[in-house]
Amino acid sequence: MVGMKALSAAEMAQADRATLERGFARDFFALMETAGGRVAEFVRGEFPAATRVLVLCGKGNNGGDGAVAARLLAESGCAVAVILLGRADELKGDAARAWSALVAGRKCRVHEAADEAALNAVLALEKSELRPGLVLDAIVGTGFAGGLRGMALAAVEWVRGARSVDAKLKVVAVDLPSGWAADSLNAVPSGAVMPTDAVVTFTAPKPAHLFGELTRHWSDPIVVADIGTPEELRQSELELGWAGDTVRLLDKPRARDANKGKFGHVLVVGGAMGRSGAAALASLGALRSGAGLVTAAVPKSVQPLVAAAAHELMTMALEETETGAIAAENQARLVEMLERKTVVAVGPGMGTHPATRWFFEELLTASRVPLVMDADALNLMAEMLAQDSGALRKAASGRRVIVTPHPGEMARLSGKSVAEIQGDRLGAAREFAARHGVITVLKGARTIIAAADGRALVNTSGNPALAKGGSGDLLAGMIAGLLAQFAESPLEATALGVWLHGFAADLLAAGRDERTIVASDLLTVFSGAFGYRPTGVSGYLWIEGRRRE
Repeated sequence: MVGMKALSAAEMAQADRATLERGFARDFFALMETAGGRVAEFVRGEFPAATRVLVLCGKGNNGGDGAVAARLLAESGCAVAVILLGRADELKGDAARAWSALVAGRKCRVHEAADEAALNAVLALEKSELRPGLVLDAIVGTGFAGGLRGMALAAVEWVRGARSVDAKLKVVAVDLPSGWAADSLNAVPSGAVMPTDAVVTFTAPKPAHLFGELTRHWSDPIVVADIGTPEELRQSELELGWAGDTVRLLDKPRARDANKGKFGHVLVVGGAMGRSGAAALASLGALRSGAGLVTAAVPKSVQPLVAAAAHELMTMALEETETGAIAAENQARLVEMLERKTVVAVGPGMGTHPATRWFFEELLTASRVPLVMDADALNLMAEMLAQDSGALRKAASGRRVIVTPHPGEMARLSGKSVAEIQGDRLGAAREFAARHGVITVLKGARTIIAAADGRALVNTSGNPALAKGGSGDLLAGMIAGLLAQFAESPLEATALGVWLHGFAADLLAAGRDERTIVASDLLTVFSGAFGYRPTGVSGYLWIEGRRRE
């Protein structure tokens, strides 16, 4: 699978053990030293103004990582105070070694808190003495399960209170914000969690990094730091990956003798009277994503409007009904329409007129090339599925079909409620893909791209700027354009379109108010989105946010 694999908490522990057994690290303490070093390096690089740091350490290995990071931050010149939530004589193994090295270094203010009263006293002292600008959360990490209680909960409540007084106080979480379970598929936590501005995890993302709203804002960083575990040791049965890693598809340069015929010919079918913009946006999305040729087949009354969207766009004027919808008579032109096309995107702005449905059903039968169904094509398919539950599987027989529903469309397609869909987005996408033999793009925050064989990729780019009409039309065209170029990797090409679409919105929203952005604005930053790589020279993989190098 192209796309960095997510590992469960148990699989992450196995990867660490395999790293030691295969000799890629001297011992577990060496891994801890590397992990703590990557955290310290990240803090220095991303928060250079935070020269006063308070580190909260639990008694497990997450606390050991925090102790290493604290020691290294102090050695680099930061004023550092460290609070152990417990007694040092309770520490075991590598966490004890890390704490001993921290104390021996004598560069940090070090405290042990045996109970909540002691913790609150030390926190009050450091708030007045150190006046921290950054809190490093190393209380609990991947091994955590269940709700926070006792001193851990008290520490979270204290940080919340401190941030309500000082909005500039930053919090960086080691591995996961304390309180988040690594294997959680939820967007929001079920209990108290540490409020966080950045997360540094190691080796691979866990499910919570892909699904959870771990940080305060969508632009805050969640990064994966390599600590020496080879990719072949990152074994997982989750069949779950990160969509942004599919940007690797763009790394291979085009040949010098490339011509338009090598990058596919996309046919966009859609549009109706008063709805020309949807077909135009889908066509522009395909063009700007690198397809060699794009033809828009639209009703003749809107053909001039769609043609005006771009000089490079070819159009075909279709017969229309009295209401300006695609007419059934166009069935006779399907051979001409589909000649030499490599991908078809159908649905944007098309409407659900009965005559249009007849045409749509004939299109499904006549075309054998990859097909992207969006918008009204999905609504028409929902009608067909209500009459024949095998209609979509028949359409997908012998070719790739990608469906791109939002939760409402998914509910109509599957016969479930929106609440049921949103309650288990991953399960809903996988189930639908497997049942109908399609690639399913379940749109929304953390869009899921699921294949019929169970593989799924989760997208972490995008922001509320995409909550506008036209965003889905543009995405459908992008997916079609990328599928035309990377037909041999349909799941990855689809996920790449989703990630680039969201990241273009992130680039735009970084410099302006989200409310003012419309779908066509995304086209202005496609070059930047296509040229961006989420792994920088520092070696961190940015699965949320944008590297500043």
